[in-house]
Amino acid sequence: MLRPMPAPAINVRGLRKSYGALEAVQGIDLEVAEGEVFALLGPNGAGKTTTVEILEGHRERSAGDVSVLGRDPARADRAHRARIGIVLQSTGLNQYLTAAETINLYRGFYPNPRPLDEVLNVVGLTEKRDERVRRLSGGQQRRLDVGIGLAGDPDLLFLDEPTTGFDPAARRGAWEMVKSLASLGKTILLTTHYMDEAQALADRVAIISAGRIVAEGPPSTLVGTSERVTLIRFRVPSGSPPLPAAIEANARESAAGVEIRAEEATLALHELTGWALEHGITLEALEVTRPSLEDVYLELTRGAEQVAST
Repeated sequence: MLRPMPAPAINVRGLRKSYGALEAVQGIDLEVAEGEVFALLGPNGAGKTTTVEILEGHRERSAGDVSVLGRDPARADRAHRARIGIVLQSTGLNQYLTAAETINLYRGFYPNPRPLDEVLNVVGLTEKRDERVRRLSGGQQRRLDVGIGLAGDPDLLFLDEPTTGFDPAARRGAWEMVKSLASLGKTILLTTHYMDEAQALADRVAIISAGRIVAEGPPSTLVGTSERVTLIRFRVPSGSPPLPAAIEANARESAAGVEIRAEEATLALHELTGWALEHGITLEALEVTRPSLEDVYLELTRGAEQVAST
């Protein structure tokens, strides 16, 4: 006998939010499964923060149906809110409490808090339990923020930009922490501007642009939609002659210089290097790669960002 599929942790249909004449969220459909790490990605002003705040119950929607852990967040009671943990980008921590005292303070707000030692272990602060907050590093304080979000043993955790400002080592440590949370069976909705972070942590991602979901699926699948395309990046000295017509047609300026998206990489490289040799030009910073999630993200959101900047 087949077991019934569990209800999704988050189910959104036709979500809209308007601020006067501005429609910030334009009919979003979204579903997050129980136990899933789901990343919501989008540039500033795309509607990402508004969507998350509606899911958290902190902002009213204009239209649409929203279910979070089986309840409408706009009508959530205290028992429902106790099942949700929220980790904001920054939290005002009491600098003179210890890590253990801080988490215990928040544990007291919930009917069935997670044991203190378990919380400290999950966020990697066991050895810092008696250290005062002001003596913790930035990364350790961020771990404490997550510990506060876990204090009530939530079923669903919202993680907002968890590694902003971290150095590379601290970011990797935070990634391991998120993986530990996922291993506990928690549902995690993650927002981040780091595409490598989403690619490393998320089971699925959704990219929001100009108030609409423009792509959704596992990171490998989104990248795989461009698997036939090869990216060729390089810089040419100023005053160089025009690129060959076949190359110019697929070229565009990027932060790295010139970028070509080629389906026939061998042919494109042959034409490019042949042109460079003919004119005695050195192709600086020549790089040949497959598209990453960041490349896909930039491709999907570039138009909306250009409109927003005008």
